[in-house]
Amino acid sequence: MDTIAVVLQAPERLSLSRIQLSLPGEADVVVDIEWSGISTGTERLLYTGRMPPFPGLGYPLVPGYESVGLVTAAGPAAGTVVGTRVFVPGARCYGEIRGLFGGASSRVVVPGARVTPIGDALGEQGVLLALAATAYHAVGAPGATLPELIIGHGVLGRLLARLVVALGGAPVVWEHNAERAAGAAGYAVIDPAADDRRDYRCICDVSGDSGILDALIARLAPGGEIVLAGFYSDRLSFAFPPAFMREARVRVAAEWRAPDLLATTELVEAGRLSLDGLITHRRDASQAEAAYRTAFGDPGCLKMVLDWRGI
Repeated sequence: MDTIAVVLQAPERLSLSRIQLSLPGEADVVVDIEWSGISTGTERLLYTGRMPPFPGLGYPLVPGYESVGLVTAAGPAAGTVVGTRVFVPGARCYGEIRGLFGGASSRVVVPGARVTPIGDALGEQGVLLALAATAYHAVGAPGATLPELIIGHGVLGRLLARLVVALGGAPVVWEHNAERAAGAAGYAVIDPAADDRRDYRCICDVSGDSGILDALIARLAPGGEIVLAGFYSDRLSFAFPPAFMREARVRVAAEWRAPDLLATTELVEAGRLSLDGLITHRRDASQAEAAYRTAFGDPGCLKMVLDWRGI
């Protein structure tokens, strides 16, 4: 059994390749992928070669952790039946080619316990569940303060803002790029230069800007918290005296967990969290190389989706 997959041979060297798949076991499912998303955070770092040391990192690799497809075979212990549409957070089924994160492929073999059934009506929007779960992980921790300020109005920033609104908050979003400022629903998007507040109790950063901490600390209320929910390729640092004067707290929101994905899926299915308007670009998977360039180079591209159904 084989697949057609996106393979990063080396930084900025991408191709579609036919790869032999690992044989499925009794607890595995085979999923024919319909759609996969391109991450402009972690996948950009993999593509450019700027990803910090990371367990399993090395080239060649199959990227991608935002995939949706149909289960076409299931082992007796897989816990999922054939014909189920599922969200797949990546796979490691490519032999000597690393699966980091392994979802950009026409077919995957993955443990049944790792896939999440989703409603057929969700369709391609299901690729957004990973980012939505990332947003939930950042704000949904027990006792966490809902962000009053969110930095960045890309897909993750929009999902964070929508989620905060769904949970009863009223956030402000900072965005420098006027083209990305549009599309707010229930919250305000402003240029940082137009904001004179310096009493935010919680600021959530998804910009990936390693040099932003001093600017954010200056906007905190005493005892305020900064949540780092992006991914940063360089070291972060900050001047100590302003943080000391505010008794500032810094929290790192790591990768989402299964309960985050479950809670997020429930919010989407209940109509409390909308995924509309976030997928702005689509390409046939055969155009993967051009799709990655657009995803990383076009500021108007919020989320690029590869369509694998014709492969």
